[in-house]
Amino acid sequence: MPDFVKHRLIKPDTLQSRLYQQQILGRAVNENVLVVLPTGLGKTPIAIMLTVFRLDKIPEGKILVLAPTKPLTNQHSSSFKKFLNVDEGRFQVVTGEMKPAERSGIYEKKDIIFATPQTIRNDLEKGVVELSDFSLLVVDEAHHAIGGYAYPYIAKKYVEQAKKPRILALSASPGASQEKIDEICENLGVEAVDIRTEKDADVKPYVKQKDVVQIRVSLPPSFISIKLLMEEVLKKKLGHLKKFGFTKPARIVSKRDLLGLQAEFMSQVHSGSRSSFAAISIVTQCIKLEHAIGLLETHGIRPLVEYWKKLEKDKTKAGKVLRNDSKMKTAIKITYDMAEKGSRHPKISKLCSVVEAELAKNPEARIIIFANYRTSVSDIVDSVSNVGSAKPVRFVGQKDGVTQKHQIETIDKFREGEHNILVATSVGEEGLDIPSANLAVFYEPVPSPLRSIQRRGRVGRADIGKVVMLITEGTRDEGYLWTSHHKEKRMKGILKGMKESGEDGRGSEKTVPTIGDFV
Repeated sequence: MPDFVKHRLIKPDTLQSRLYQQQILGRAVNENVLVVLPTGLGKTPIAIMLTVFRLDKIPEGKILVLAPTKPLTNQHSSSFKKFLNVDEGRFQVVTGEMKPAERSGIYEKKDIIFATPQTIRNDLEKGVVELSDFSLLVVDEAHHAIGGYAYPYIAKKYVEQAKKPRILALSASPGASQEKIDEICENLGVEAVDIRTEKDADVKPYVKQKDVVQIRVSLPPSFISIKLLMEEVLKKKLGHLKKFGFTKPARIVSKRDLLGLQAEFMSQVHSGSRSSFAAISIVTQCIKLEHAIGLLETHGIRPLVEYWKKLEKDKTKAGKVLRNDSKMKTAIKITYDMAEKGSRHPKISKLCSVVEAELAKNPEARIIIFANYRTSVSDIVDSVSNVGSAKPVRFVGQKDGVTQKHQIETIDKFREGEHNILVATSVGEEGLDIPSANLAVFYEPVPSPLRSIQRRGRVGRADIGKVVMLITEGTRDEGYLWTSHHKEKRMKGILKGMKESGEDGRGSEKTVPTIGDFV
């Protein structure tokens, strides 16, 4: 039988007691902490226990919990209500749908506020809310605390205004570089970093096994013929850039290189260089070609057709020049011909076999399939629908006109079994309360360690889970796979080093209280 946290402000026998959470809590009691834990290992319970501690020690204090989306904000509210032995009349979810005057009254009357950062930022700027009485600020998905996002502004105002401030930042993956992690810590006023991985001794007992399987496919000759045509055009365009000083060989030019070059030429234009206009157009053509090649290699004919349709409507000089290139005309014609014949990427047949085997083994299984592009999502749903007992459903973002209400309804149907396969874009990786799955399929590897960690975190929460990665040999898939692996390894090394050297290199390791001090 598990042990449970015992405290008058926590409902009896509801919140499991875990040593690593207690130790992290002990640090968070004394310092502003960035907590890094893999998805599914319980960041929210730490926030709940710290909330209890602050309410207990500072009864007049208020709590502010921030999350990037309204569904995630509502999810946090439900979690806190589930565990806290506190009058639910003290809770309030605050959204931009409320009138500012109404929100003002809520900030004064309620004690535990759950809100999206943009709403709080707007209210701070307009003087609708003042943070002096808030004794705890919880920042979920803290990796967003960079650039112009609302988190840094709110954290700065909170530290300035709060009489007794404490900040708890939470993330599954704050970044793969020391610079980005330092930026997040600086922006949030973080004094310490505490990280746990699935391999840590105190975490292992709570980690369900994940079997990670790579399935490799080869690009068919018909695909290669289109690819070679586009690569010839790309090589020619890169050759034109030599007179502007860019000499990197075509075989190793990445999208990042091209975007950096584009930014450099844009800067030159702003400085008065008219010759850089031509360079910008050429670089833009290269970016479009690089993207098209990537679609073909990793996703197939249908997504590439959709991209050609966009190119046909592109009125920029770069778009017109590409459309009129003889080799591009040939590549586009072959693509349309293959689409009419129903040609699909070889990943599709492998995916259908994986789904069929999983459902045959476990008819009650829940499967999540991640794909980068909306067109691929539709392609996958159409194909998987033909597999036995498969009941797939698209799960895409609000940019496609899907409301959050519809997203939540889709998730509920997935949870209840009306759909047993969720085919999702990146919206399925973060910010929504998606149930744990038995199987997660990466239709393609992603170069971001954050996205990889969040995708993997969708399986194996309650039982042994399986992750399948579909990889096209000799393509960007392989590069992205290793990029993500090395970035994740580097991130963990950086965070471990920060923790061992006093969280950010500025101080020595402090004595860590445990839950015994808390209660």
